[in-house]
Amino acid sequence: MKRLFFVVLAAALLWSGYWFVGAYGAKAGFSAWFSARQNDGWQAEYSDLALRGFPNRFDATFSDLALADPQSGLAWEMPFFQILALSYKPNHVIAIWPNSQRISTPNDKYEVTSTDLRASLVLDAGTSLPLNRANLASGAMALGNLTSGETATLEALHVAVQHTGPADNTYQFAVAADGFAPSIPMRITIDPANLLPKRLTALKADLVIGFDRPWDRFAIENARPQPTEMHIKLAEAHWGDLQLQLAGRVTLDTDGRPSGKITIKARNWRDILKMATAAGVLPKNLAGPLEQGLSMLANMAGNPKTLDIPLDFANGRMSLGPIPLGAAPIFRLR
Repeated sequence: MKRLFFVVLAAALLWSGYWFVGAYGAKAGFSAWFSARQNDGWQAEYSDLALRGFPNRFDATFSDLALADPQSGLAWEMPFFQILALSYKPNHVIAIWPNSQRISTPNDKYEVTSTDLRASLVLDAGTSLPLNRANLASGAMALGNLTSGETATLEALHVAVQHTGPADNTYQFAVAADGFAPSIPMRITIDPANLLPKRLTALKADLVIGFDRPWDRFAIENARPQPTEMHIKLAEAHWGDLQLQLAGRVTLDTDGRPSGKITIKARNWRDILKMATAAGVLPKNLAGPLEQGLSMLANMAGNPKTLDIPLDFANGRMSLGPIPLGAAPIFRLR
């Protein structure tokens, strides 16, 4: 019995030593990371770092966290941020956000309020900490543009990311924004007669994206990986009687110019076209000729209310069926 007692005591002392050494190492690692970012010209600050969770967890809580990358112009401010991990499984991390945070881009500032926003990340072995898979979920969320005063809301957000294999830099994404409601000024612009419901009944996407580099810690420290190919298995939006679906595949050159084809299926497409014109997505001088051309194609297909047509990308240009639309968008991550 005494021998068992001493064995248990020794194991407890060893585990306690492991935890305190691990906690010290984690705290030192966080401090070194912030110092390195400051040396790179970032704003990387926090007022306090508490590391708790003995004996089975490493729970790091940053207070008054502020990060700003001068190259991308992106900045992030939060009253606190938590990174939680089991001490015996440190490659599985839980991230917890506060109910309010501020995000700045080179053009706008946003106030993000959310309910129970958290993410689960599983990282592969290696000093670069490559992403294996991740899941992010939130309850009710509001995105307020502090520059324009507009606020969009949603009832729930779900995002899942899975690295498809160790031999490439391809990731599968599944995104669903439940109960998305555009801002009131945007609704007034695109739906002045107030004919559509307040919220979309569906807004989701299932896609696979290949990148030129893996998503790991260097993606934050140095530069974002850039997409090289995109396979849209299905992306769809339903808003009242309006339905829009996208599917297809494009490749992207080093400048982010797409080549390939995406098939568009649109129900009540004329109303969608009017909304795109009102929102400024489609130039007004193109709206009339485009509607005439699409109307002819829809009538030839036998259903004037439903459109099924390819969106082609080639040589930096894009066209909707036989109708040229102009320069193709550039896909680059800041």
